Amino acid sequence: MPKQTSEFGRNWYAVHTYSGYEDAVARNLKQRIESMGMEDKIFNVLVPVEKKIKIKSGKRRVVEEKIYPGYVLVEMVVTDDSWYVVRNTPRVTGFIGAGTTPTPLSPEEMEVLLNRVGEEEPKFKIDVLIGDPIKITDGPFKDFDGKVSEVDQDRGKIKVLVNVFGRDTPVELDSLQIKKL
Repeated sequence: MPKQTSEFGRNWYAVHTYSGYEDAVARNLKQRIESMGMEDKIFNVLVPVEKKIKIKSGKRRVVEEKIYPGYVLVEMVVTDDSWYVVRNTPRVTGFIGAGTTPTPLSPEEMEVLLNRVGEEEPKFKIDVLIGDPIKITDGPFKDFDGKVSEVDQDRGKIKVLVNVFGRDTPVELDSLQIKKL
């Protein structure tokens, strides 16, 4: 193994883990940092997650989703010792980089990522306009086609005119219950 140098100083690095074990790796790594006295070289361990709105059984739920499944981010100064502590944490498969030399994430990447992680309330992303044809994908009017008549960005709701028995009937739907045609 080549000698690790700390020419980059303190940076964020992406560490590849077994998928589904990101939280366990983060916990293990924090314990190892403490027990091996590496607090002066390894400063932060982060599993980046963001809140998303999903509909399950007709109810809207806010769920946390991992932004990068299979990865844990570590803020550290890379030396032989700190590299060894992270690399030999159970369920870590390696650093992202060429060979055994980790590649640091750019400050711009980290700023964007930390902003995504820091958002408290998930935003609604409604990409339809009044008059757009849509297909309803969930709920009692599933598979019906309709036209958007109103868009409420704040609540994430859309009013759609659906042809029921030869008449256009307004139906209020969640933005997650439709797809644009």
